[in-house]
Amino acid sequence: MDIRFLGHAAFELTEGDTRVLIDPFLTGNPKAAVKAEELEPTHIFLTHGHADHIGDTVDIAKRTGAKVVAIVEIANELQEDGVQNVSDPNIGGTVDFGSVSVRLTPAWHTSTTPKGTVNTPAGLVVKIGDKTVYHLGDTGLFSDLQLVKARDDVDVALMCIGGHYTMDRFDAVTAADLVGAKQVIPCHYNTFPPIETDAEAFKSDVKGSEVVILDPGETHSL
Repeated sequence: MDIRFLGHAAFELTEGDTRVLIDPFLTGNPKAAVKAEELEPTHIFLTHGHADHIGDTVDIAKRTGAKVVAIVEIANELQEDGVQNVSDPNIGGTVDFGSVSVRLTPAWHTSTTPKGTVNTPAGLVVKIGDKTVYHLGDTGLFSDLQLVKARDDVDVALMCIGGHYTMDRFDAVTAADLVGAKQVIPCHYNTFPPIETDAEAFKSDVKGSEVVILDPGETHSL
């Protein structure tokens, strides 16, 4: 599996013909590595509905016909916007497409879409082949982050570290210990001034997992 960091909290997971796009905030993202029209995902998975996460979902999904998974309230809004192939799980629900599956887990945050739809934030446990990737979404530190590893061995955790709107790099060190992933890729930092932080310092402080720092556009292969 290839994990490409697209900037902010957006990632593309690729294995064979499966291309999963997570939180495609590209238009208006000063750190975006690509333009929305350059992507051809087979699936789009959303953690929550804030503008810097739902991003270009509608335009990309309509253009590509990608299968979209979002918590039920966001899913309903997307369908009203004319997006097809939308699945609408809630926290704890799993959607299995055969080549890839995604389970929604709790995240401590807030979420309202740009159109005003209130929704519950989530983390995403994505399985492609024999690899498991856990995108924590936007979250503060809370002890239930450790529950994911009770069910799954997490290969890579995609983890917010920027502070202000989410946990900062200090709390993220504790989160990395709770999640227990083999590798951690930090995200949701340095996009805007309020979330500027030192990713190298985070890397130095994490002891139980390998931290892989990616610049926007870089790819990490498992």
